[in-house]
Amino acid sequence: MKHKRLALALAGSALAIAWINAFTDLDLMLAQAMFDPASATFPWRHAWFADTFSHVWAKAVLLTLAGAVVLSAVFDLLWPRAAWTAPFRLRLRVVALSAVLVPSWISALKYVSASHCPWDLALFGGGQTYVRLFEPALPYATAGHCMPAGHASSALWLVSLAVFWLPHQPRTALRVGAAMLGVGFALGWVQQLRGAHFLTHTLWSMWWACLIVSLLYLLLVERYRRGQNQISRVAKWQASAQS
Repeated sequence: MKHKRLALALAGSALAIAWINAFTDLDLMLAQAMFDPASATFPWRHAWFADTFSHVWAKAVLLTLAGAVVLSAVFDLLWPRAAWTAPFRLRLRVVALSAVLVPSWISALKYVSASHCPWDLALFGGGQTYVRLFEPALPYATAGHCMPAGHASSALWLVSLAVFWLPHQPRTALRVGAAMLGVGFALGWVQQLRGAHFLTHTLWSMWWACLIVSLLYLLLVERYRRGQNQISRVAKWQASAQS
């Protein structure tokens, strides 16, 4: 039942994001609100907070943290720490794999994406034409490589921290996951202020992060739990049969 609810939530949110991009002007409205027609620029594009602090320093800190998590998981794989239980170890591996797979997968999607960034569009001082999701690209258009939002993904792998409270503390896990999604969204929002992304670019990155973390949790932690429960049931059955 829980898995069905998760699948429905992911499917419903994907449809909602696609609908926003394909059938509403929300992306354009937000970009227009952040654009200054008088100077024909996004005022935040070269602002220190957006261009240096958020895009450089924050990213460097997050990459360092991701590297530390990955190294911890690798060292434990090679030289297991006796103090770490199997459930903790598996959850750490979920976080480490998320730190690698979430940014990597989103970067790969960006590489094949035809979507352009706002600052590339003629509407905002660039030279490209705005194309909605599911609309064919114009024959003369070049690929924009702008969707999903890459910078937000440097923080979105943190959503995986929620697995340390699953399945026994689902509310705490939900709060942690929501908070980490908020961090990723904040980074994406700053990029939107710069004209580097639309809202749905960030929302797609958040969606992919949730999907990847969910799959890793099911494949590593949940499968292990089911195996342990089955072993426990067999042991109880054997004990009752012997008695």
